[in-house]
Amino acid sequence: MKSSVEKISPTRVKLSIDVPFADLQTHINDAYKSIGERVNIPGFRKGKVPAAMIDQRFGRGAVLDEAINNALPSLYSQAAKENNVFVIGRPTVDIKELKDKENLSFTVEVDVRPELKLPNFSKIEIEVDDAVVSEKDIDEQIEALRIRFGTLTTVEKTVESGDFVTIDLKATQNGKELEGGSANDISYEVGTNRMVDGLDEALIGLKAGESKQFLTQLVGMNEGEKGDVSVTVKAVKHRDLPPVDDAFAKLSSEFETLAELKKDITDRLQKLKEMEQGAQARDLLVEKLLKEIDIPMPEQLIETEIKEHLEKENRLEDDKHRAEVKDEITKSISRDFLLDSIVQAENVSVNENELTEYLVRASQRYGMTPDQFIKEVTNAGQVTTMVAEVARAKALAGILSRVSVKDKSGKKIDLEHLKPKPASEPDDSKSDKSKK
Repeated sequence: MKSSVEKISPTRVKLSIDVPFADLQTHINDAYKSIGERVNIPGFRKGKVPAAMIDQRFGRGAVLDEAINNALPSLYSQAAKENNVFVIGRPTVDIKELKDKENLSFTVEVDVRPELKLPNFSKIEIEVDDAVVSEKDIDEQIEALRIRFGTLTTVEKTVESGDFVTIDLKATQNGKELEGGSANDISYEVGTNRMVDGLDEALIGLKAGESKQFLTQLVGMNEGEKGDVSVTVKAVKHRDLPPVDDAFAKLSSEFETLAELKKDITDRLQKLKEMEQGAQARDLLVEKLLKEIDIPMPEQLIETEIKEHLEKENRLEDDKHRAEVKDEITKSISRDFLLDSIVQAENVSVNENELTEYLVRASQRYGMTPDQFIKEVTNAGQVTTMVAEVARAKALAGILSRVSVKDKSGKKIDLEHLKPKPASEPDDSKSDKSKK
């Protein structure tokens, strides 16, 4: 097989492919077999129909059509690989010549990833926020610990926002109780709006033993449809917070004194803010590169993705939404083009350990075991996508190490801590009570 590539635009090429007939023979044999298994011809068993009989009944052209349709994907993929064409989007195929027992010639037009001119990363400067831990930051962590170790005390008072209540709920519609519409002895923090819309407003001002009804839209109801909810307060509780002293430090952590607890919180917040500097540097670098590098866009691919998106939402005529979708898709494709170009320029590859580490971390985010997550990813055909994500992250971390990063105070930032620890390595912060 011979192939060549012609550049139509920065994001589109035409592949010209010439195939000797001998290269099609396997596909032709498969086509005869496939047709023979699908047809009924008196005197012949399915799958045992001679090629000559198939030619006589259906014509040689029908066989060639099926053989070529089956062969085109692999031939096109081989030609793209030989010419280092990074294909995106759907190809358009045009058969130029087909001579039985001689040759097949066809062309493929397809969108491709553009070649980008990347800058000298060592000359780029990025400024990030200072990593400063304030007293307010420490107080917020202490307050979160106080809330966690606070105690609830039953009180005789009207319900206010911030109180805890024990309640019974009953939901009805048109006088009939809804399925699963009753719940008793529910503990709820008033003001969080974590249950039924309108519940907080109904509770405020009630006392233990009092009830109130209100209208609201419940789960499963259509837009504008509402049900009646009755709420009964059984108890009102106030949260008492422990005083901030050494005894509190012992209660809430492994430390003996409040000073030790505060120092530990400060150290951990400092590390967190330094990690945030790294993430900010990464995001600012990508933002800067997207602004400064000319990234041609494949308009045909963008239009195809816009149409598919709008069709799923049944909003093809919504011009305002179309503009929003186009902007989102353009930004996403631009970012992918940029990162993939960096991966290629940096000659980044992904080994099995790196992919496994990524999948393990991702499984934790989704609340799944690594085996479950890997199975889901494999079944969905997303392994290649995961490999690409690992490569992009690795390439970005590599160029960040060459970029000059300083904070607003002029201090140079070392981004080595951006490199993640192996997933098998325990995260001490998760076991530390002071982090909760």
